[in-house]
Amino acid sequence: MASKRSAAPAYVCGECGWTTMKWVGRCGECQQWGTVVEQGAKPASHRVQALAPSSAAQPITQVSTTDSPRRPSGVGEFDRVLGGGVVPGAAVLLSGEPGVGKSTLLLEVAARSAREGRRVLYVSAEESVAQVRLRAERTGALHDELFLASETDLATVIGHIDTVEPELVIVDSVQTVASSMQDGAAGMPGQVREVASTLIRVAKERALPIILVGHVTKDGQVAGPRVLEHLVDVVCHFEGDRQTALRFIRALKNRFGPTDEVGCFEMAGDGIQEVPDPSGMFLSQGEPEPGTCVGIALEGKRALPVEVQALTTPTGAPNPRRIVHGVDSSRVAMVLAVLERRAGIKTSDMDVYVSTVGGVRFTEPAADLAIAVAVAGSLRQFAVPRDIAAAGELSLAGEVRPVTQAAQRRGEANRLGYSRVIDDRSGKLRAALEDVRAHRVPVLKDVPEF
Repeated sequence: MASKRSAAPAYVCGECGWTTMKWVGRCGECQQWGTVVEQGAKPASHRVQALAPSSAAQPITQVSTTDSPRRPSGVGEFDRVLGGGVVPGAAVLLSGEPGVGKSTLLLEVAARSAREGRRVLYVSAEESVAQVRLRAERTGALHDELFLASETDLATVIGHIDTVEPELVIVDSVQTVASSMQDGAAGMPGQVREVASTLIRVAKERALPIILVGHVTKDGQVAGPRVLEHLVDVVCHFEGDRQTALRFIRALKNRFGPTDEVGCFEMAGDGIQEVPDPSGMFLSQGEPEPGTCVGIALEGKRALPVEVQALTTPTGAPNPRRIVHGVDSSRVAMVLAVLERRAGIKTSDMDVYVSTVGGVRFTEPAADLAIAVAVAGSLRQFAVPRDIAAAGELSLAGEVRPVTQAAQRRGEANRLGYSRVIDDRSGKLRAALEDVRAHRVPVLKDVPEF
């Protein structure tokens, strides 16, 4: 009887290296679809031979950075997130939901860089050059130093880089470019990894900054292998509500700067516009009304005043309605319970509606005190003056707790004209409401005691 030979694994996952004897559509280890490909037996391990390095290692204090100055992109809010500009040889990944404005933003970055005398290559693998030209005409992004190419082949993209010799390359998007050296269709994990690693190698060898556009899944994660985010130097996320024109760009990873900066933009008919000071976008106009209070939100390092509005109406229903927009519904329910139990303001027989102005989301704990003041003002018919803001977290015991970067919030509030900030210095919720009452604007009739 012939001896049975041990069969070597014939298939391997290109994502995590998991092996199997037969082909399967889904990896049994990382649960990714379409990553298992045929491969021969693994070669026997050999001892790695040491090679003489091309350049000797040197102390970090002797490494010069004069050859890598930051280059402003021309869009100040984008430079703010990047840490002051684009570093030569850096690979930047910009992700975001479909239609949020990624291509519009990068076309504006390309046009402004071209106006500053830097040659830019914009590679669109999703649109034709004519379609990009039409969008550029609408947004005023035309310049002779801005070169367009519509390619989906990686080798051809590198050929365009060799021909144009740009100082900035934008690839839109990395999931639609494919390499002939890798099996699989564009967007597959192996293809995304091959395209990204090749472009990043080109960026490092030539000190050429490259910006890659990345698609996202329905869960909001960057599509493709996780290694894509590890390969690049900077990962930015472009977000915004389709119901509003406001857009935010955040840095999730940045090897050359901080990750707590936020850039603000506004979508307009003629393209995307920077919003250096968005404080006025989240405040209502006119005289103060009952049921409104300004809270100090924190977006990255920016402290923004956000107006919280509340409306209360009596109801005979056994389950009063709680309708919220722009704030956390669970925190609103907690604030209403604390108001009734700790401050004697009954809301269990009232329909309560809470919303923010401008469509901004104010979901951090610092919104608790502003929500409480707005609800109390709606019930007791008093208006908070325009020069008072609130920032504090409420505990179930009725305490006003301090919030993160409280000094920065107070400083920004004072800069914007809010002479008094109601916060944890009041101690208790009842005391905070009394502080507001002492500076209230009476409406209709005298305000009852809390």
